[in-house]
Amino acid sequence: MKATRIAAAGALAGTAVVALSVPAFAHVSVQPEGTAAKGGYAVVDFKVPNERDNASTTKLEVSFPTDHPLASAMPEPMAGWKIEVTKSKLDKPIEMHGEKISEAVSKITWTAEGKGVEPGYFQKFPVSIGQLPEDTDELAFKAIQTYSNKEVVRWIEVPQEGQDEPENPAPVLALSAAEEGHHGSSSADKASDSDDAEAAAAKTEAAEPADSSDTTARVLGVVGIVVGALGVAYGVLAGRRRTDA
Repeated sequence: MKATRIAAAGALAGTAVVALSVPAFAHVSVQPEGTAAKGGYAVVDFKVPNERDNASTTKLEVSFPTDHPLASAMPEPMAGWKIEVTKSKLDKPIEMHGEKISEAVSKITWTAEGKGVEPGYFQKFPVSIGQLPEDTDELAFKAIQTYSNKEVVRWIEVPQEGQDEPENPAPVLALSAAEEGHHGSSSADKASDSDDAEAAAAKTEAAEPADSSDTTARVLGVVGIVVGALGVAYGVLAGRRRTDA
């Protein structure tokens, strides 16, 4: 009996371990297409898996960060989905490309006009965003997923460093270091390069006639020497002939 109980307890413990080791269900996430560099622009995809067997995802609401507002957020048109972009006034205007921006995108809502994301499938919702902030390493986007059976799942818990992942984590976009060396030359640099090129061309043009005249003079000098030598040799031979005669 003891052995049976021990075996049963062991099996139950094993089952608990297996249950705890099963990975968490997939959740709404965000990833860049390529890189999302600080200070630049990026296209990001909000990936929405359907976690239900008997309902479809029919609505997605993504709230944009207010601590690091994004002045530009343009969703890509998607067949079968109605897209609504909501903007809000900023408490403190931000500057972008020398202009002050007083409002920013606060939320984007996708509503299915058809079946939505059916069971067993996932959907990507692309958005072009920018200008990305330079004073943070990540951006958190809180998302709300609504199913066709009216169930609502709120992916709004921001993961904290050093803590376990929350049950309903918010999508977090990691930002890479600012890219360098991809900026075009300034007009002043281009003008300077142009001036240097013109000066070099002028020097080349000025040098070519001098080199040509020097070469010509040398050739004529050599020809003169040869002709003179031939004349001297001819005179010597002519004198010998007269003497022999």
